[in-house]
Amino acid sequence: MKKITVILFIMISLLGMISLLYSGIQFNILHRKSGMIAVVAGSNEISTLSIDLKDYLPFDKNSKTNYVKSDFQIDDTIPVLDGASALYPVFSAIASATYPEKSVCFDGENFTKESKVQMRNTRGAYKAVVDGVADIIFCASPSEGQLLYAKQNNVELEFVPIGLEAFVFIENITNPVNDLSIEQIKGIYSGKIKNWKKVGGTNTLIAAWQRKEGSGSQTAFLKFMNGEKIRLNPLGIFFGSPIGYSFRYYVEGITQNANVKMISLNGIAPTKENIQNGRYPLSSHFFAVYRKDNKNANVKKLIDWILSPEGQKIIDNNGYVPLKN
Repeated sequence: MKKITVILFIMISLLGMISLLYSGIQFNILHRKSGMIAVVAGSNEISTLSIDLKDYLPFDKNSKTNYVKSDFQIDDTIPVLDGASALYPVFSAIASATYPEKSVCFDGENFTKESKVQMRNTRGAYKAVVDGVADIIFCASPSEGQLLYAKQNNVELEFVPIGLEAFVFIENITNPVNDLSIEQIKGIYSGKIKNWKKVGGTNTLIAAWQRKEGSGSQTAFLKFMNGEKIRLNPLGIFFGSPIGYSFRYYVEGITQNANVKMISLNGIAPTKENIQNGRYPLSSHFFAVYRKDNKNANVKKLIDWILSPEGQKIIDNNGYVPLKN
């Protein structure tokens, strides 16, 4: 009888381990192309788009963009705007305030080729501005690959800071850890810290997730690591509790996932006030980027307007941080 009990116990344990391994592998495969927010939230829903274009359409009466029509208007030689998904609400609001409604064409799923507003995400936007397909893109700092692409095409880009944003680390809402030091996060991603218990959490493996190369958040992450070797922990990915990263407003304003929370860094929360006064350690500019050889005079005129009090108010009213009060 004892022998049968032991065998049954071993079989149940093995089945449990196989089930856990299968669940981990299934979740990992499921989310290979999904967003960081879905992964950290533990959602089984797959989303290849990081933002629903319809939610922030220019001029749409149901749009979540916040703007007031400006006296400054561009009616001809209208610059094509493009950019990162995290900044789509900003350049959608800018177009709504300064462009004629007929300049934006949306077919129900995507912007058409004729539209003066596009949204190709960071990788696509940097390619588009170098290729001359977009006039102004709204993005965080470029990756080395994106700068190399510009250099290979003999294109010099101009970067104009137009607002401030915070690079943030995120975790599941059930995780009791609310604050980490910069050194602790680097320790997690360098493989030196593999268990949440080491940083004041539960005895659980850490699943340290990353983004695809060339995305705005991945470029910011690599800059944060500053050359320190990144080591993956496969067991953590399959069985651990996740940590990831994004930009503050994408987490707080766009996705608003109740199962995800932002982590304070060195005891400083990524609030708008702490970003603007420089207390939050990973605050940085986002940019309006254009080719220096762009001959469209309205490119610089529009950027000058964005830097004006009226333009900065558009940035503030859409949840981002203006350059100054």
